Amino acid sequence: MRNIKLILAYDGTAYHGFQRQANAMTIQQIVEERLARLFGHPLKLTGSARTDTGVHAYGQVVNFYTQGTIPTERIVLAAKGLLPPDIVVVDAAEETPGFHARRSATGKIYRYRLLNTKLPNPFERNYAWHIATRLDAALMHEAAQAVVGTHDFSAFRAAGGAPVSPVRTIMAAACREVGTCGIEFEFWGTGFLYHMVRNLVGTLVEVGGHRRTPGDFARVLAGGDRHAAGITAPPQGLYLIEVKY
Repeated sequence: MRNIKLILAYDGTAYHGFQRQANAMTIQQIVEERLARLFGHPLKLTGSARTDTGVHAYGQVVNFYTQGTIPTERIVLAAKGLLPPDIVVVDAAEETPGFHARRSATGKIYRYRLLNTKLPNPFERNYAWHIATRLDAALMHEAAQAVVGTHDFSAFRAAGGAPVSPVRTIMAAACREVGTCGIEFEFWGTGFLYHMVRNLVGTLVEVGGHRRTPGDFARVLAGGDRHAAGITAPPQGLYLIEVKY
């Protein structure tokens, strides 16, 4: 059996997340069904991250086992003819038998996009969170540095996630202005809790709008109380950028 690793990029707008569900269309379902034609048997993908409904990816990693003989250098082009245009295989490689897209990962990078303009842009509605109030990106960057290191992220953990430890390590966090009206957050961590990035952003936006200070944000993190944090940012601004191994 060959262990094949794929890197997927996708627009998550039309899908109910990555993971297969009984009564909803997902990225996993589409990729498994379409690529089964290429490999000649049903596939079972393992994904590095269970991105939610409406969340996008530049670098989702999956792996699966196959007896199919198609060379890896042909998979990218062959997949283009089978997958819908909002899902693309950007790279394919054969891995060692023990490689696992999720368990072998050492870190992930997520990006969150804001559109900070007085009026919304209809062409960005599925790809960024529109906020009309002017935000201070430098102040949000300052506040975000509180998450760097190893912390208990219970304050930014949503209900419904897997029963795992809330302690996570963040190697880097940043907030920057992009162009004249965009703001981007980026978080690089060893792992993330359910809705953790979106909850962080929802609270940092309050700092950017001068409703909290960077010190307030640090106290929310230390307090571990989800009710003390801000709202959950909407899914369309979130992107899985890269998975590290």
